[in-house]
Amino acid sequence: MKLKDKSVLVFGAGVSGISAARLLNKVGALVVLYDGKEDIDIKTLEDKLDISNKIEYYFGKFPEEILDKLSLMILSPGIAIDNPIVEMVREKGIPIWGEIELAYRYSKGKIIGITGTNGKTTTSSLVGEIMRSYFSEVFVVGNIGTPYTDIAFETTDDSVTVIELSSFQLETIHEFSPDISVILNITPDHLNRHHTMENYIQVKKNIALNQDKDKLCILNYEDENTKKIASQLKTRLMYFSSEHKLKNGLYLDGDDIIYDKDGTQNLVCNVNELRVLGKHSYENVMAGVCIALELGIPMDLIYKTIREFKAVEHRIEYVDTIDGVSYYNDSKGTNPDASIKAVNAMKNPTILIGGGFDKGSSFDEWVKSFGDKVKCLVLLGDTKEKIAATARKYGFKNIIMVQNLREAVKVSANKAEDGDVVLLSPACASWGMFDNYEQRGRLFKEYVKELIKN
Repeated sequence: MKLKDKSVLVFGAGVSGISAARLLNKVGALVVLYDGKEDIDIKTLEDKLDISNKIEYYFGKFPEEILDKLSLMILSPGIAIDNPIVEMVREKGIPIWGEIELAYRYSKGKIIGITGTNGKTTTSSLVGEIMRSYFSEVFVVGNIGTPYTDIAFETTDDSVTVIELSSFQLETIHEFSPDISVILNITPDHLNRHHTMENYIQVKKNIALNQDKDKLCILNYEDENTKKIASQLKTRLMYFSSEHKLKNGLYLDGDDIIYDKDGTQNLVCNVNELRVLGKHSYENVMAGVCIALELGIPMDLIYKTIREFKAVEHRIEYVDTIDGVSYYNDSKGTNPDASIKAVNAMKNPTILIGGGFDKGSSFDEWVKSFGDKVKCLVLLGDTKEKIAATARKYGFKNIIMVQNLREAVKVSANKAEDGDVVLLSPACASWGMFDNYEQRGRLFKEYVKELIKN
């Protein structure tokens, strides 16, 4: 679709919407920017947009009279596809794209798309580092922070773009087709948005839906949902596994990561050489190595990069050791499965800080993963009663309720003994108490540092 002189509605005036509006302006579209919030400061918004061409703004009540002139809507990922305004646009027969689809139409070079319930930020960061060791033009964008539309016109035939893709972003793609796609895992999450697990799986599958046999999809052999998807795809497949030896794939054999190519085993590295913790982290590394091998990156560069790579901020991030107690920030553990992986990565008795916004998750498997490792559960947020009830159901009774994160850190420090671990891994979203999981993680680190001062 040629967008020059076409009226395009951008729904959402956040980071994604602003970036999409800038790209649309560059291609000569007539931008109509709408947001349901009424208290938006237009001067601040215009400074962020930095666009010379005129834009129509509408805030609060949606102006239905503009529908007849629209040729396209760009939907920000924070807006649900069953939003009444979106339904109204759909009924008019107006195409609905996301920012990812828009950027894809104008980008060049190799494209790597990475999704999964957990691990996609870490894997995208790692893949970006591996790509930079070999290619001169590398972009890491998407759910990781920088909108894809920000860099679409900077890409060239020689560039490599690594895109972290959330389920929200994958709801609104049409032609998007990366050269390499990765689905790390699919476990229950965002069911308040997607409503059913079947819907959630289908959305994740969208990352590979338009790929053909000339492209590659990398899947987790240990995840039942990714294995089910495999039979529905038209692309070439490659697997990684933490439990089984594979032919023509990567697998964990004891503490060694092995690459099997046509029956010949090649040692990639020993996991004790890595700076990341836990089996889930080794799966992320294997996925990254799969991508690098597909693109012909020499093994010595891959080896050097994965050995030097550190965990991303807020994902099982070591903070400090105070009075013999180690503190870890896993604020990015926003669902039970992610938090299970963090708990499993701890090697010492653990005081676990959890709770937050309720996304409709079940906490049974999370509590069952505690075993003898978690000695105390410190809970806050909307879900604290729900989690406490689940814990008691399985006989776990050492539970402390707190009002805020600062109190959680103080209580945990008082309960901890020499050799213990205090782990923030909430198994819940941050909304309601914090702006995002990043803010929650930064505050946790600040409160840990306050322990030193006190």
